[in-house]
Amino acid sequence: MTGVPILMYHSVSDRPNDETRPLAVSPGRFAEQLGMLRERRFTPMTLSGLVAGMHRTGTMPERPLVITFDDGYADFHSEALPILERFGYPATVFVTSGWVQDSGPATAGRRPAPMLSWGQVREAVSCGMEIGGHSHSHPQLDQLPDRELRDELRTNKSLLEDQIGRPVATMAYPYGYSSARVRREARRAGYWTACAVANDAFREGDEMLALPRLTVTEQTSMVKFGRAIAGQGLPVLYLRERALTKGYALVRRTRYGLRQISSKYAPGQVPHGD
Repeated sequence: MTGVPILMYHSVSDRPNDETRPLAVSPGRFAEQLGMLRERRFTPMTLSGLVAGMHRTGTMPERPLVITFDDGYADFHSEALPILERFGYPATVFVTSGWVQDSGPATAGRRPAPMLSWGQVREAVSCGMEIGGHSHSHPQLDQLPDRELRDELRTNKSLLEDQIGRPVATMAYPYGYSSARVRREARRAGYWTACAVANDAFREGDEMLALPRLTVTEQTSMVKFGRAIAGQGLPVLYLRERALTKGYALVRRTRYGLRQISSKYAPGQVPHGD
């Protein structure tokens, strides 16, 4: 199987706020991108549909592709969903359960923008969209102690399943950050597939709990978008983004290691090298 593009979107809006603007795309640009997918005869699938198709001989379309959305912004319902329905395309929406607009006592973290309500999440499901997990409060999962990590993953999955009335087996890591420890806990929580970022195409043999995706924003020109979905020049096409991700991954691992060391010793007793 050649590389399968898994596209990563966030907000779809003409008026994103300061927090969502860096990863936002306008409705017009989003529609233009879906038009290119149709022209090039791609067949968008949900993430779980792609994974299932990989294990069933003869069920995979010739040019599969997955459209994903992170966080669960309200503009998915008002802007992205009507465009997806117009094209007849499904998508996978990774929802941060503590950010849901009417999450009530389960509210956790700080909403960066208006978010989907539970009713809108269920409406998306009725329109053929897949709902996946995205943690409960959107932390950097690889920096959490084991117990908090388990709670984030399991609370998110449980709330989503209770609200939509069906199993949730896919997720995406907030900020794209994970580690071997995070991936083990994701599997123990009941997730069979999880997305990172990586800015590369998904290929057979890739780690199923760290699937690569391609970042799409308003700054993604149609030329770059066309090359990305065709697999031309990957991963060099996203060289800058990949360099930033790898550099910060090292910083996060160092932070977590130092925190683990500090937690084992009283103040002033952290060991030093000779």
